[in-house]
Amino acid sequence: MPILIAALGIAISVYVFVIRTRNAAHVATDLVDMASDVKAAARRFGFKRKTNVHPVETIEDPKLAIGAIATAFVEMDDLPTKDQRNGLAEALKHQFHLGDSAAQEVTVMGHWFVSECGGAEPAITRLSRKLMKLQGKEAFQPLLEVINATVSAGSGELNGKQRRALDDIKRSFRIT
Repeated sequence: MPILIAALGIAISVYVFVIRTRNAAHVATDLVDMASDVKAAARRFGFKRKTNVHPVETIEDPKLAIGAIATAFVEMDDLPTKDQRNGLAEALKHQFHLGDSAAQEVTVMGHWFVSECGGAEPAITRLSRKLMKLQGKEAFQPLLEVINATVSAGSGELNGKQRRALDDIKRSFRIT
């Protein structure tokens, strides 16, 4: 009987080890896929990283800046839902006449810009200033439309962080 219990314990240990190893392989594959998605999106939009320059400062396409701001805005919600993420992609497609893959690439790049800024709150400020430099005040309306469509796809209500982010955006665009 003790030999049977020991054999069963060893079998369970091997099974758990195999499952954990397989899960680790899936996670590693997902990370590699995500990195290749970011690279593909960067190539598609002509983004080039420069030495000793923050990635946000190298943005030349206002679509990327608006997509990144909207992504940061969505990430300010506690746990962004799939509806919010889909609403963001739909808003980008509608506003800029993008295809499905291009809209997804803008959101992927947006998420990367947000992570490079160190979070959603600093990203809002930095990206808003950059967008103002790129297009001036005329970029405010398309940005607001994308944000409104994204918010309405979710709960429809803004939380405190998102209200403060809108105030930061207004300050960046010098709107009172």
